[in-house]
Amino acid sequence: MSQSGSAQVYDASGSGSDDERETAVAAAALAIQRGRLVVFPTDTVYGIAADAFDAEAVQRLLDAKGRGREMPPPVLVSTAGTLDALATKVPDYARVLTDAFWPGPLTVVCHEQPSLRWDLGETRGTVAVRMPAHELAREILDRTGPLAVSSANLTGKPAATTASEAVAMLGDRVAVIVDGGPSGGAVPSTIVDVTAERPRLLRLGAISVEELDEALQETGLTVDADEATEA
Repeated sequence: MSQSGSAQVYDASGSGSDDERETAVAAAALAIQRGRLVVFPTDTVYGIAADAFDAEAVQRLLDAKGRGREMPPPVLVSTAGTLDALATKVPDYARVLTDAFWPGPLTVVCHEQPSLRWDLGETRGTVAVRMPAHELAREILDRTGPLAVSSANLTGKPAATTASEAVAMLGDRVAVIVDGGPSGGAVPSTIVDVTAERPRLLRLGAISVEELDEALQETGLTVDADEATEA
């Protein structure tokens, strides 16, 4: 472990021992439990995370990035089954997509479960959910439960793909940074709105429209990509 700003940086890159990796995961989980912010790698970019059910922690995440409540963070989960605990009225085609691309760089925007006591920002009754294809990230999620996670960067800056980049931007704003080596890539996840009868592409990312449409063939649907933004 090393110190950078207010953050404790833990090496879980594979160059150290299993004990060092366990120490990093445990430190991240404890920080989350205490309402602090944590940075760790995913299969896309490094993410900054807070307990999804701790409204004050989520607000600290938004403040750390310089982001307003009109841009609520997605929620990362460690298992696909957790989707049903967070979302309701999930259509069959959405499950086709998650079967095809989870774990992986697909975020699905669903109707949130109305009984959940959380405040992610101005969600308009929806929640964006993703299961990352990154073993270290899922180890942390297994300990913490669902986390509100946004790309580890200051708003307007490129997302961090290494721990050192995350330290440079967020080292004085988070409690723990888990260094897992370079992240899976610089391209963020593809975001698909699954709240209507037809899937709608919100952001084109690591998964292409062609790949989405191929996965959807059995449903007879294609993705509406007319108003999508580029990652």
